[in-house]
Amino acid sequence: MFEWCADPDTLEGFAWVACYLTNGKHLTAYMSFGTVMLLLAITAPVSLAFGFAGATAARSPVAPLRWLGKGYTAIVRGVPDIVFFLFFVIALDQGFEWMRHQVLCPDWTEPIRQGSDFVVCPAAKLPLSNAPQAVHEVYGFFLAVLTFAIVFGAFAANILFGAMRAVPRAQMETAEAYGMSHRQAFWRVLIPQMWIFALPGLSNLWMILVKATPLLFLLGVEDIVYWARELGGSKGPIFDYPHPDWSLWYFSALLVFYLGLTRVSEVVLGRITRKLSHGQATVAGEALRG
Repeated sequence: MFEWCADPDTLEGFAWVACYLTNGKHLTAYMSFGTVMLLLAITAPVSLAFGFAGATAARSPVAPLRWLGKGYTAIVRGVPDIVFFLFFVIALDQGFEWMRHQVLCPDWTEPIRQGSDFVVCPAAKLPLSNAPQAVHEVYGFFLAVLTFAIVFGAFAANILFGAMRAVPRAQMETAEAYGMSHRQAFWRVLIPQMWIFALPGLSNLWMILVKATPLLFLLGVEDIVYWARELGGSKGPIFDYPHPDWSLWYFSALLVFYLGLTRVSEVVLGRITRKLSHGQATVAGEALRG
């Protein structure tokens, strides 16, 4: 990055440290912090959407929808996260390729399953073999976001389902007595009031999601844990910047990052809780009246 970094062998002291921390690999590692934050920014609302759909389906008077909503919640919550992240992503990727294969290659005669191999026509591969590296990285990130959203959406569905049931039934009956349809009462009475009951569980789920971001490493995404292990390991004289094992310092930096993110999350969630408590018949709501 700096002009004097052209020959690392001539560096020492502060100049060596400055060049070491601003070389290409470190700049890529710094960008991985943005990858984690982008994952959280996208996954949180998408998981909430999956959860809301699952909770609504679980309350549906239509039996197949109700079974689908409850089945989604029960099955995904019952599978260990690491198993889901290791195998579901492969199945999801193959599912996308299989659908493309059926559309793009209807004349294909060879079996798709050939022993342990999954073989589709070249046009159905995702991404295409000649696609730029950036496309491969975006596709991998997309699979990661979708996997996180499905997993944490199941937990969110369970939380939202309980929050909907926590709203007193008398609220819905009163709204319907004033002439609202069931759908109007659902959107105008039940949904606005359920959030205060859902927020404690959603707050915990957010913290778990933050702690689960290192699972990106299992999905092939070069996240901050990958770079901490890559950069912290000992580097011999064949490297531009040789050094002993500094893993402790790199992982300590990750500890500070996650603790800082957790603290900011607690402050923001506390303010949201306070705002949602206004006018609610809860302990927090009563305290605000005083």
